[in-house]
Amino acid sequence: MMRIYQWLTGCAALLCMNVALAAQPPDPLNSVLWDYTRNIFLGDVDYRFNPDVRVDVPAFAEDPTQVPITVDARALSGNIERIVVWADLNPIQHIFNYFPSELASPKVSLRIKVQQSTAIRAAVLTKTGEWHIGYAQLDAAGGGCTTPSMGNADPYWQSHLGEVKARRFAADDSEGARYKFRVIHPMDTGLVDAIPEFYLQQVELKGPEGTTVVRMELSPPVSENPVITFDLDDTRSGYTLWMRDNGGNEFEQTL
Repeated sequence: MMRIYQWLTGCAALLCMNVALAAQPPDPLNSVLWDYTRNIFLGDVDYRFNPDVRVDVPAFAEDPTQVPITVDARALSGNIERIVVWADLNPIQHIFNYFPSELASPKVSLRIKVQQSTAIRAAVLTKTGEWHIGYAQLDAAGGGCTTPSMGNADPYWQSHLGEVKARRFAADDSEGARYKFRVIHPMDTGLVDAIPEFYLQQVELKGPEGTTVVRMELSPPVSENPVITFDLDDTRSGYTLWMRDNGGNEFEQTL
């Protein structure tokens, strides 16, 4: 009787697990690594694919070391807790985390490296605890993550490391402002022989009073000499950009 009970208990647990898995929506892109990457970046939580989370990529990325992407979650109702972005088939899958405050728009643009054609994911966590996932299929030439940065062949970056050029524009959908900046940094992935991992890890945009308005956590697949664009629901001047790389170097500049 005990063995029969244990067998029935095991079957019930397996059935409950299968029902739970079946309840999760299938991947629209049918990526072989979807379940693996979802478990890494989201864990065992409920989620849904949502067209309100836009992931814009080029039709074909001819230069896999400089691929422009834009993640736009402005159509979601409710405040955004964070946005997690990754590439399924990259050797280093995580690209960045984005933490906008109430003064920042949940829209961000930058350039990334890809190793091959891959699904690009953007998982948005709202403050109500719900995960909304946007996606795009990126077709690309190969080798972006294992190509040496141009900075390694040019001594220029050593004397200009962390140098920032920035501009402010009018935002396209509000009375706020758009900040676009470029920082000199090799963003080495560590996947090239004899070139260690060296990349910007942290980016913060601070308001005039010193409060962090936007925070980002970057990974090596962000392109060399990163170009990043933020939209703010704020027209004040006096914003400051602060960054730190994995070597402990810190950079700060008023925009």
